[in-house]
Amino acid sequence: MTLISLFRLLKISLTNQQQNNIQLKSKDTKTMEKITVSTTVNAPIEKVWDSWTNPKHIVNWNAPSDDWHTPFAENDLKTGGKFKSTMAAKDGSMSFDFEGAYTVVENHEKIEYKIADGREVIVLFDDLGDRVKITESFDPENVNPLEMQKGGWQVILDNFKKYTESN
Repeated sequence: MTLISLFRLLKISLTNQQQNNIQLKSKDTKTMEKITVSTTVNAPIEKVWDSWTNPKHIVNWNAPSDDWHTPFAENDLKTGGKFKSTMAAKDGSMSFDFEGAYTVVENHEKIEYKIADGREVIVLFDDLGDRVKITESFDPENVNPLEMQKGGWQVILDNFKKYTESN
């Protein structure tokens, strides 16, 4: 499933011209700048790291809207390790797997990985004592508008913040 399909399900629409313009501008994602999202979580680094990396937590925050969820997650957190999570519509109408392999894992500081489609992601954890700033940068894909991609990843990051602070 592409993000455009997901956003259609979420009732976010684009005109044909907007879609054509995006596709023309986004043919080669390797030459495009990474998209960056961030948040500051009011929790210590140990709790933030556990919520981010532990499948028992991932299934509770990894969703772009209230009508989607992550019923499955697995994570082998080490350089060369693999991860996989299944995002699904709660009504059972659609699902897809988000998976890849870790290229760098630095405990409580940094995670880098390559998604199955070849795009790369960097997640930085800045320990500020009683809170942690998370900065996530990723290669855009070439189907959906950059703003839509950024918004989708930011919503998931905001869900992470809310979940981690309340548990």
